[in-house]
Amino acid sequence: MYRSETVSVAVERDAAALYEAFWRPERFPSWASGLSQAALRPGEDGWKADGPEGPITIRFCDHNPFGVMDHWVDLGDGRVVYVPMRIVANGTGSTVTLTLFQYPDMGDEIFARDLDWVRRDLETLKSLAEHGG
Repeated sequence: MYRSETVSVAVERDAAALYEAFWRPERFPSWASGLSQAALRPGEDGWKADGPEGPITIRFCDHNPFGVMDHWVDLGDGRVVYVPMRIVANGTGSTVTLTLFQYPDMGDEIFARDLDWVRRDLETLKSLAEHGG
């Protein structure tokens, strides 16, 4: 079992509307900074991009009525990183959660850095969602 941390952000936007605005793979680079410099393009076995450490392939879960935005990042070296993500209703707004796992080859310093990265990315999503993005 891996250590994990779930990061969440409250968003003043209806959950269904938020999900519809952000579930598409093409939309991820607008808030996910690891992809913001990359041209995300469809491929035969997922979406292709140039990640921070080289070419990656990302598989996204299908559109669904549950706010699930899980994705799997194939780093190209045999490692696949699973990223569970949800948008759930929270009163008149939403809560967005993303869980980060600390895999065996990820030291504590890298895990802490990646948690900060996730927090910044979710704040970017929040800002876009609340201010017309």
